[in-house]
Amino acid sequence: MDLWIILNIIDWLLFIMVGGTVLYLGVFSIASLFDRDTVQNKAKIQNRIVVIIPSYKQDKIVEQTVVSILSQDYPQRLFDVVVVSDHQSEITNMRLAQYPITLLTPDFAESTKAKSLQYAIIKLPEFKIYDIALILDGDNIVEQDFLTKVNDAFETAATKAIQMHRIARNRDTAVARMGSIFEEINNNIFRKGHINLGISAALAGSGTAYDFTWFKTNVMKTRTSGEDKELEALLLKQGYFIDYFDNILLYGEKQRTTTKMNEQHSRWTLQQIQNLIKNIRYLPGAVFRKQYDWADKLVQWMLMPRTSMMGIIMVMSLVLPFIYMTMAIKWWILGSLALFFFALATPDYLVDEMWDRTFLRSPFITLWGIITTKLVHKKK
Repeated sequence: MDLWIILNIIDWLLFIMVGGTVLYLGVFSIASLFDRDTVQNKAKIQNRIVVIIPSYKQDKIVEQTVVSILSQDYPQRLFDVVVVSDHQSEITNMRLAQYPITLLTPDFAESTKAKSLQYAIIKLPEFKIYDIALILDGDNIVEQDFLTKVNDAFETAATKAIQMHRIARNRDTAVARMGSIFEEINNNIFRKGHINLGISAALAGSGTAYDFTWFKTNVMKTRTSGEDKELEALLLKQGYFIDYFDNILLYGEKQRTTTKMNEQHSRWTLQQIQNLIKNIRYLPGAVFRKQYDWADKLVQWMLMPRTSMMGIIMVMSLVLPFIYMTMAIKWWILGSLALFFFALATPDYLVDEMWDRTFLRSPFITLWGIITTKLVHKKK
């Protein structure tokens, strides 16, 4: 086959793959511009809540998380806090033990969040009855009325799972600022944009409230570090809607270095691929049975990761002009559209004096992170 034909085939295959991802992101980024007209009423009853905090080597911040959740205006007799302290120091555990919480200290040979959540459920006393299981990470900080808002939202949603609005609590480095932008883009596209079009929101890994009985049964079916995606798949396969509340905030720590950020993104990408391989066979049935939320999630897992997408756009936009100028034009247009949709999904509070530099530098930060991550792995 002629080399020119091969080049054209590769060019168009990549363009279709990337173009499909950009189109998907574009639809939901535009949808995120609108506000859903949902009246969140005061709950008629105050549910019993168990707050589970899996904390793996988060010694520096987990105590702040515990203090913030214990400082709630929600009646203390109606919520319990369970901290699963996994591979944390004795000093951290001693400090945590001073608080009115249930402290669990498992010694897993291979730690995963799924194991921590399962351990917490197993260790809960049989006589304790809960209505809601609320999952937080060890680096999450919440406001004083957080549990009250969660209780109100859970009654308003009347479903098995709701997701709260997770945002960054630190923007002290270029990588942390970029992480905070990406977090909010994900919130707007995969949560707010979806909800506005009547489609289930994506779970974020923390700040998620589940019906306790459902959670107790189904968390035991999870096996990987991406337990939130496994639970998401179970909810959607069972026909439950996942609601999202943009007005209920919790704050999380963002990675400060490119190496840590890319290790995190690599784990997420691997989890996405694993979930797709495990569940892709359900796509025809989901469409046939009109399980559109489940079908959308499967399509979402088929999308190209955003960092890979922008990397391909950059390479094709820079290389193709030296081969044949007209081949590059469509990539320039696609790249401009991708940046435009990302900009649409970026909330106003992040568009400050640092935004331009952070946003435009993000591809180079990501590329440098990939290089340094590979060098670190080689040294190990």
